[in-house]
Amino acid sequence: MKVFINPGHHPGIDSGAVNPNTGTRECDVVRKAGEMLADYLTNAGCIVKIMQDDDLDMVCATSNEWGADLFVSLHCNASNAHNARGTETWYKSFNGQRLANYIQSQIIRSTNTIDRGVKQSDGLWVLKHTDAVAALVEIAFIDNDDDLEFMNENLDKIVRAIARGVTDYEGGY
Repeated sequence: MKVFINPGHHPGIDSGAVNPNTGTRECDVVRKAGEMLADYLTNAGCIVKIMQDDDLDMVCATSNEWGADLFVSLHCNASNAHNARGTETWYKSFNGQRLANYIQSQIIRSTNTIDRGVKQSDGLWVLKHTDAVAALVEIAFIDNDDDLEFMNENLDKIVRAIARGVTDYEGGY
């Protein structure tokens, strides 16, 4: 199974969401999570490629040219009111929904986060333009101090859960 991991945004170009109190940047958190996920999936026998870049056309083209079976994009959510919390996973296709369900289910079972559910989107660029079965994970709300603390304390547990979701999907592939 070839898994393409896309930590969202790109340091120095687009930090993504930022916690207004701590300055913690989405691009840094998801880079760390992506590297951890790559290690766990490699150890589980997957062939992994990871790319963090703000050029989403290039990210999707690289995944497509590489022939990825699965595409997992990692992000941190944000809300204007800074009071939203929880994890949600996005998909586009039927098989993407299966992958998203496996990932979301593992995260919810493994952590004490709020389940914001699995949601469909036809407009998220990386889901729309990759040929692979794809899911986009919004790990937590980086702009909410409680959710950020939860994410910082449980990032390894969350990433392990994402990896289990991928391998659960792989088992039914």
